Amino acid sequence: MRLLVGALIASAVFVLSLAPAASADSFSLGVAAGEVSPNSAVLWGHADQTGGTRLELATDAGFTQIVRHFKVQATTANDLTVQRRVNGLQSSTRYWYRFTSGAATSDVGSFVTAPKTNNDAAIRFAWTGDYDAEPAVGETEPFWNDFGVFTSMQAEGNDFNIGLGDTIYSDSEVPGRLNPVALTVEQKWAKYRLNLGEAPLADLRGATGFYSHWDDHEFINDFSRFESVFSSGTIDGQVLYDRGVKAFTDFAPVDYSGGDGLYRTQRWGKNLELFFLDERSFRSAKASKDGVCDNPQTGQPDLAPTAPQNVRNAFALLVPSLAAPVSQACLAAINDPNRTLLGDRQMKRFLHDVAHSSARFKVVMNELPIQQYYALPYDRWEGYEADRQRVLSALQGVRNVVFLTTDVHATLVNDARFKTLEPGGPQNSGILDVTVGPAATATFAREINDAIGVPGAATLIDDLFFEPQPPSGLGMRCSGIDQFSYGEVAVSSTQLTITPKDIDGNPLTTDDGACGPFVLNFQS
Repeated sequence: MRLLVGALIASAVFVLSLAPAASADSFSLGVAAGEVSPNSAVLWGHADQTGGTRLELATDAGFTQIVRHFKVQATTANDLTVQRRVNGLQSSTRYWYRFTSGAATSDVGSFVTAPKTNNDAAIRFAWTGDYDAEPAVGETEPFWNDFGVFTSMQAEGNDFNIGLGDTIYSDSEVPGRLNPVALTVEQKWAKYRLNLGEAPLADLRGATGFYSHWDDHEFINDFSRFESVFSSGTIDGQVLYDRGVKAFTDFAPVDYSGGDGLYRTQRWGKNLELFFLDERSFRSAKASKDGVCDNPQTGQPDLAPTAPQNVRNAFALLVPSLAAPVSQACLAAINDPNRTLLGDRQMKRFLHDVAHSSARFKVVMNELPIQQYYALPYDRWEGYEADRQRVLSALQGVRNVVFLTTDVHATLVNDARFKTLEPGGPQNSGILDVTVGPAATATFAREINDAIGVPGAATLIDDLFFEPQPPSGLGMRCSGIDQFSYGEVAVSSTQLTITPKDIDGNPLTTDDGACGPFVLNFQS
């Protein structure tokens, strides 16, 4: 009897193994090709139910020449996202890909692989960041704009594009937004679905290669994993980090590891190498932690702790709290050489990689501005001054380097100076920092006006501080603080040209005229 039962069970298992597995019946949210290299890419899609899907990769849009196919399973553990690394590709080659399941087919995506290292190819790409599709209360359309920046980026016909940070807003800046802050993995998944529900973003990701990178709002505003108290509430930083990593890597086809975070490099032929810095995973707690930098008049972090007191006094009529001197404990924390933005491992690896790169132009994809502008420096490079100085000093021996940045919701272009308003006068590094954005959230001008509580304060600060040359001001080469924007980059063997552009794809202009283009001529 026992043998008979065993035979029946074995037979049933065999029959079940022959039954077709459950399949996804539809797809949504577009497709994406991430981490594109000369011979590989990570391909991403999103099914609408659990089950098996088939990934097809072809060298023609009609999929008559399928060169790779794989089975990929959509599960609730990954919020029905599916992704697969594809190796063994040909360099400088266009591919098309899609996910299928029965009669259901995803959108068709396309990308071109990077050229080989010795290929003297001209490359074009664009970058932006900071986008949130949340509607106002009672509305259904995104509050800030229709994601038109992404439509304009796609129209450029670039080799690849970059979403550089704040690819969701766990804590939306939409006025009066009643949604809870996204602290759980499930809540963060919902934010990614919300943004990718906007066709311009989904279409851009599928049009060509798309490199994804995080900043703070994938976790929470001004995030550090070594803190637990944030403006939106209290939560253990490590717990929030783990949740943010999970949600981000489900929806962004990226290379992530516990040891290196999102730090990676990508070569595009003879002329270009990209260096993606991870400025969230390994940073020390901010200098403002535990109220060390609180202004005695406001009980909040001082608005400009690193600005010389004569500069603070000049703006005290607009912001009375600036008349109070900054505590030495605050300044000591900001300048503490034991505090780090990158972490020791990443710092050493980046400086080695950039120094030994044979690419003609080295482009540092930089989550946070490295240039100085003194206002609320705690979360960016200026709040970790020792690391800022280390990087700028080390790069003095490396030619043809530029920082491309997002985060501050403005187009700000300037030399990443060692010092600007400090005693002794300005000291240039010779390295340009070009910050663009936002794509779709509150502009820097709006944030300044809200923070100070004085209508028109942003215009005054721009006219009286950002634009004038030192020692009166920062002497920015461009300060567009109230426009949605992205940056378009063209790289050849002799030049790297950066053109900030507005939401409609036009070269950005401010009240001072055209913002760029900014040209770096190759120096041997």
